[in-house]
Amino acid sequence: MDLALQTPFYLIDKSRLLKNLEKTAQLREASGAKALLALKCFATWSVFDFMAEYMDGTTSSSLYEVRLGREKFAGETHAYSVAYADYEIAEVLAHSDKIIFNSIGQLQKFAEASQGHVRGLRINPGVSTSEFDLADPARPFSRLGEHDPAAIAKVADQISGLMFHNNCENDSFDRFDEMLTLIEDRFGEVMHDMDWISLGGGIHFTGDGYPLDRLAARLKAFAGRFGVQVYLEPGEAVITGAATLEVTVLDTMHNGKNLAIVDSSTEAHMLDLLIYREPAKIEPDTGDHEWMICGKSCLAGDIFGEFRFAQALKAGDRVSFQDAAGYTMVKKNWFNGVKMPSIAIRELDGQIRLVRDFDYDDFASALS
Repeated sequence: MDLALQTPFYLIDKSRLLKNLEKTAQLREASGAKALLALKCFATWSVFDFMAEYMDGTTSSSLYEVRLGREKFAGETHAYSVAYADYEIAEVLAHSDKIIFNSIGQLQKFAEASQGHVRGLRINPGVSTSEFDLADPARPFSRLGEHDPAAIAKVADQISGLMFHNNCENDSFDRFDEMLTLIEDRFGEVMHDMDWISLGGGIHFTGDGYPLDRLAARLKAFAGRFGVQVYLEPGEAVITGAATLEVTVLDTMHNGKNLAIVDSSTEAHMLDLLIYREPAKIEPDTGDHEWMICGKSCLAGDIFGEFRFAQALKAGDRVSFQDAAGYTMVKKNWFNGVKMPSIAIRELDGQIRLVRDFDYDDFASALS
């Protein structure tokens, strides 16, 4: 670790990223499916050239994401949004190869503007693997996609593809297979009229022990049955374990528990920990000394978690939070004016390169 870099900073490790990318390439080759990086999860474009060697392009959730994909990532650029505004649509179309509408209403509203463009429609199959209602695309009264096969069939001649996204951190191939069978049974008739099908992201195919060969065979069979090009939209599967958040202990206290305050904040730098009430990860997380690691913001619940260390923590000690790539850098914010973490990359040769630092000017320019 290069101690010369001032904490906090996110450290992207290309060697760890490469392991996920190689599995992605293996799946693409064996299944015939194409893989698009989901920018909503990870959009740090300093490593896009590296990732593009193993992937087919990007998929987005907004105008700015689709533009970033077009400008920074080689390959296809798929545009999706829960709803497009009138003032956005022309630029979205200009930066995308395919546009996926969330509803029949939006498809019809922008029918004339998108004439001649490759168009798709998001489908809500009514099942998912999400353990959190907050993130469940199939939750009751969900706004995410159309659900009625009959209504979808009526507009099938206006689109050439469908997008399903109902896997969420799904590390079970059997559950994936089960849900895909439900999709086939319910929407199979209209899928025969399509040229391409996106099965979204959330399939944890890069995890240890995941049966990649079975997934590849299932995807290949699916594509053959319906005569379609299959797309996957991995986010976390590609970047899991590929980055850390490096912090420094600023102060220690004791109030019934040993408390260590670091120069970072869950609210500002790892927001999903608060949203989903999950602890950060530290390795090896063993030892005789138990410490609660706390953020430096004024939020009382700004807590990274409780961990074990070989030695008692003291001011100046470094702490490394694991698995800090997904939904971190894309969500970081200026809460409390806490300095945003810099972004650094560990190259394949081990050298660490600082690619972005944030300072007061960035803070001030984000406001008015």
